[in-house]
Amino acid sequence: MLILALDTASLVSSVALAKPGRLLAEITLQTRKTHSERLMPHIEQLLALADTDKTAIGAIAVSIGPGSFTGLRIGLATAKALAYALGTPIVGVPTLAALAFGCPVPGAILAPTMDAQKGNIYIALYRWQDGVLDEVKPPAVMPHAAAAALLAARPEPALVLGEAAELYPDTFRQAAVALAEPHVAMPRAGSVAMLGAGLLAAGERHDVMAVEPLYIRRSEAEELWEKRHGCQR
Repeated sequence: MLILALDTASLVSSVALAKPGRLLAEITLQTRKTHSERLMPHIEQLLALADTDKTAIGAIAVSIGPGSFTGLRIGLATAKALAYALGTPIVGVPTLAALAFGCPVPGAILAPTMDAQKGNIYIALYRWQDGVLDEVKPPAVMPHAAAAALLAARPEPALVLGEAAELYPDTFRQAAVALAEPHVAMPRAGSVAMLGAGLLAAGERHDVMAVEPLYIRRSEAEELWEKRHGCQR
């Protein structure tokens, strides 16, 4: 089965083609252009590089968050439209799990992160166990200083991946928490594809009409609207 994977949860845009256990092609780029400008051209370029066309796509895997609200909406809308038009299965892959999957380091806690604005980060904890990525703590949002303290209190070494490593390096270094190098911390559609292949093999499919982003928190626009209108949840 040929799997098309999309990851647009951050400033990085990444698309990949894969078969179970084999990455065929991948384009990963970080620019100032929006995902809406580059995503479809990248998919077209990816298919050309792999010397195939859209009719060969057997499934679509897409990162569902947490992450950039706009990026997630663009990526998921594109994936859903393609899955519907091509009549292929779609599977949503948690963004933080995909980040951790790209760093197979046994014996350590992996802490993939995404920016949640205003000093907060999205974070989850994972570890590799017998070649399988296990979730230790599900995705949550918290202040970056609290995340550093959480990792510093753990008995095993921890490695921070993703945007928090770039945004708040001093906070984590002061807590004696290691930071991944940028090329390791960057989100990749190849990891989304590999995790998606595993989910598909296990029989998991998502409803193309119902699959939604994993936001974790409300958007700033929602919070502002509620503040102005005196609404509370």
